[in-house]
Amino acid sequence: MGIAMHSLRFVAGLVLTGGILTGLATPAFAQDTAPPSPVTVTGSVTLATDYRLRGVSQSDKDGAIQGGLTIAHQSGVYVGAWGSNLSGWGTFGGSNMELDLIGGYKHKLADNATIDVGLTWYMYPGGASKTDYAEPYVKLSGTTGPATLTASAFYAPKQQALGKWYRTGADAAAGVYTNPGAKTDNLYLTGDGAFAIAGTPVTAKAHIGHSWGNDGLGPNATSVTPTGDYWDWSLGADATYKNLTFNVSYVDTDITRRSAAYLQPSFSRGQDGTGSIADGTIVASLTAAF
Repeated sequence: MGIAMHSLRFVAGLVLTGGILTGLATPAFAQDTAPPSPVTVTGSVTLATDYRLRGVSQSDKDGAIQGGLTIAHQSGVYVGAWGSNLSGWGTFGGSNMELDLIGGYKHKLADNATIDVGLTWYMYPGGASKTDYAEPYVKLSGTTGPATLTASAFYAPKQQALGKWYRTGADAAAGVYTNPGAKTDNLYLTGDGAFAIAGTPVTAKAHIGHSWGNDGLGPNATSVTPTGDYWDWSLGADATYKNLTFNVSYVDTDITRRSAAYLQPSFSRGQDGTGSIADGTIVASLTAAF
């Protein structure tokens, strides 16, 4: 009986001691597994053979170096910046570059659907400030199996940068504003699709967009919507390895050389008045994400 009683006391002691040790160890364990940060920072650097904005070359059909940084909060709010070199049609003076400041909010509508609402401020540092403009946007994305579809609308309200300051490229070449200070709005609707090919690092991609805006030239003889009303599209594929993504795409518009003739000499490589910077072309790019 005495031995049994001692045994029970020994077991009870072990249980009590173990409970105390466990209680003491729990806070230390919790400290070692701190919750993830509510803020994430991501970025990328891209080398591309051409910078095409809505089908039109902004780098004079030459290569571009681009980079971006995004800071996102778990609430869905995010801010970011993106930049690229420019040339030719995209010459805005100063450092001849584009810098986009971006802010927005993403919200999950369902497990496979997301809405993204925000605003992009297009800036051209060191150039004429009248070429800067703001463009709000809304994007709705849905995923089913390996496919992701996105419908987007970009609407820039009336601003000087979007106005028709020159009727023709000849007016621009002469440096004579025909309607300085004019303001116009701009609408761009798009549809994008991505399809991940099972068992491979490849994702097939397709894009189509339509622009409505002024049919002349704005400050510095540029335009967000050359010819005022046109389609652009692309077909291509991504191949991803770790943090690297290689893309090859065919990019084109329905802007014919005849329909854009009145925009010359601005609407050509080197602004020499020949050719077009909206012709179909193959664009390749390599992006490193971090």
